[in-house]
Amino acid sequence: MSEKLRIIHSLGEPGLLLPSLINAGLEANDRAKYYFTLLQAAAAQAQHPDRVSSDLRRERLACGVEDESCDSVIASSSVEVDGPCRIPGSAAIMAALLREIETMLQPVVEQGSAELATRFDTLKRAAPAARGDVVALEDISRMTSGQRAGGDSLHLLVMDAHKALNALQASIASETIEGASTYGLEPGDRPLVRAFMQGVRRTAPLKFDHPGLGTTATRIGDRVVIQNDIGTTDAHVLVVHVERRRVAITYTDVHLQRLLFFQNLFQRHAVEWEDTRSRRDDALEEGLYHLSLGTFAADSDASLRDYLAFLGSRLVFLIDWNKARKRLRSLVSKSESVCLLAWAADHDIGHMAFLKAGGEQLVYDALDFAAKGQIRFGERLEEILGAEAASQYLKFVLKACSENLMQNEPESFIQDAVRAELFNHFRTGQQFAYDIAAEHAALVVEIAGGVRDGLLGMRAADGGVAVRVHAQRAKAWERRADDLVNQARAASKHAGSSETFRTIVEAADDVADELEEAAFHLTLMPSTAGALPTHPKLQAMGDLLVAGAQEYVKLIETARHVHRGGARDDMHDFLEATHRIMTLEHETDEAQRAVESAMTSDVESFLELHVVTETARNLEQAADALMHCSLRMRDYVLGEVMTA
Repeated sequence: MSEKLRIIHSLGEPGLLLPSLINAGLEANDRAKYYFTLLQAAAAQAQHPDRVSSDLRRERLACGVEDESCDSVIASSSVEVDGPCRIPGSAAIMAALLREIETMLQPVVEQGSAELATRFDTLKRAAPAARGDVVALEDISRMTSGQRAGGDSLHLLVMDAHKALNALQASIASETIEGASTYGLEPGDRPLVRAFMQGVRRTAPLKFDHPGLGTTATRIGDRVVIQNDIGTTDAHVLVVHVERRRVAITYTDVHLQRLLFFQNLFQRHAVEWEDTRSRRDDALEEGLYHLSLGTFAADSDASLRDYLAFLGSRLVFLIDWNKARKRLRSLVSKSESVCLLAWAADHDIGHMAFLKAGGEQLVYDALDFAAKGQIRFGERLEEILGAEAASQYLKFVLKACSENLMQNEPESFIQDAVRAELFNHFRTGQQFAYDIAAEHAALVVEIAGGVRDGLLGMRAADGGVAVRVHAQRAKAWERRADDLVNQARAASKHAGSSETFRTIVEAADDVADELEEAAFHLTLMPSTAGALPTHPKLQAMGDLLVAGAQEYVKLIETARHVHRGGARDDMHDFLEATHRIMTLEHETDEAQRAVESAMTSDVESFLELHVVTETARNLEQAADALMHCSLRMRDYVLGEVMTA
């Protein structure tokens, strides 16, 4: 019996056990089939290691298997010299498979069907024993066979048990009401179950693909009894008793803080809570769970249905609540993390989208992007923005994650929205200007790298294809660089020091333009040009431009930290990058002359002469423009920053 079913049994609700056992069996069926597939795929990969195969991670997550080590099983499987198959963790996989089959059979056996249990005992004794993670291929094939002509197998047993579970479920569930499996209800009970389920269904999309919120309902004596499994956490169960207009809820949880959070969700309803009691169950992983009893007395049928709907709508906010609290706690204080989750629940926003989008890492990535790595390790958001600003920002993050994921927006869209909002709390005009210049410089590095790689690839058999690909990328990057120039121009109207950065970014755009022209000219290069003596000399110019562009990025980033009275190392790094760019520009001039000298004797056709000449000219002018950018930045730092 699973932990959740043990809790239901301990709460004195035997009438709910059979539906819960059936639901647990159906879930076990999905996991058993995953283990069969995992063993089959591992055996196939071992026999054919050159084939590309899936790690079945999505299938594992979909069926609720939490062991991440399963994701590496297929790729790590191999065939031994003497024939057996080595499957890492195969002994544990077999044990897990047998446990899932036992879970499937439990409700069927309790209803008097012994035939499947007898078959299982026989097949279990004959099941392959993986010693040292080695198992025979024929044993895997026999165990996973779905062909009855070949004899009985564990796979066939699972198929038959699945059919029996479906039949058993159909026999006890007289009807389904808004997704709840119900049986033994009277006509007046259905509106109550429907109200509860309408609340569940209203907010259930906020859990996305997370399992949970399965509901069963029945009448036991004078009471309608509704049970919801909430999530997958052990001992996390809600049982609702409705008798006339009185609702009694029994809620159990392994996390006391989540239990208190749950109680606080009902402040607009007059719910009376008894003292919370703690109970020990050594079968639970935590060993201890907490139990709370709450009662609500409605003054009308409409008030009763309203309360049941509200109760059902609150359950989604309990799924993975503790995980969300811990993630938020790394950003703000303990009390504020709970307040944020309460705010999210009150506004029907929830926290599951925040977890799916990356949790606290989403915020830290935005901080790293905004601050360009200047955030100290372990520094919390409220220490950076202040408590109030951090709270407001995280409310935006929770809301943005929920709304955008509900609309199936890509995670990249959410990341951009979270980053953009952070600038409203964090950035200054000058820092924003540095960001634009740095991003533009990074694009220059990309374009320069594409030209260099195009020159490198020209000697390959398919060099023409590679050159065209690099040219297309260079064109796309150059367009993005143009957009940054427009951003710098717009920012210069509102930020004091951004006027200087506008001129620097505009000058740097000349570098991007010349490099993109060089990438285009390479697409005109004859296929024989890669063998010309001029080619290594052009390659040298390409290498110099990449080195210069990288130094320019270093120059921009070190300039951020230079200020009057600042560290000498920062100024040293800044000046070193400036002079390195000047040296590289001189070396590029010499390399261009070497190309021109080689052309007089080594280039035979006019097309080759034209392409080599134009490419060399583009690279030389790009190096020259790069030097002018660095000198402008040097003048700004020495003339304005250091005198401020």
